[in-house]
Amino acid sequence: MVHIIVTVLAAAWVAFSAYAILTRAAWVVEPLASYGVPSSWWPWLGAAKAAGAAGLLAGLFVPVIGILAGIGLVLYFVGAVVTVLRARSYATVAYPLLYLVPVVAALALGATA
Repeated sequence: MVHIIVTVLAAAWVAFSAYAILTRAAWVVEPLASYGVPSSWWPWLGAAKAAGAAGLLAGLFVPVIGILAGIGLVLYFVGAVVTVLRARSYATVAYPLLYLVPVVAALALGATA
């Protein structure tokens, strides 16, 4: 049961992040621009997050989909951490970690379920 709750919350959190980038919320896109992420990538990044969130939820019914979505999201958010560190924006590295940790928790709990 804990796995289901964590997975649903992680998916909702990632979906919120997808919504924020797809609607170009200033608090999301301004840092992206300062990190050097081209604006032409933003729709693709939002779509990747949305697909990952949907995949986490689908994984509650078809586990392999959830595992693949979780792995994809882990890679995405590790890439986000690397991007922030490369931009030397150490004060904001916590933000991608706030999305990475729930996804890792959902994967870990799913592996033990």
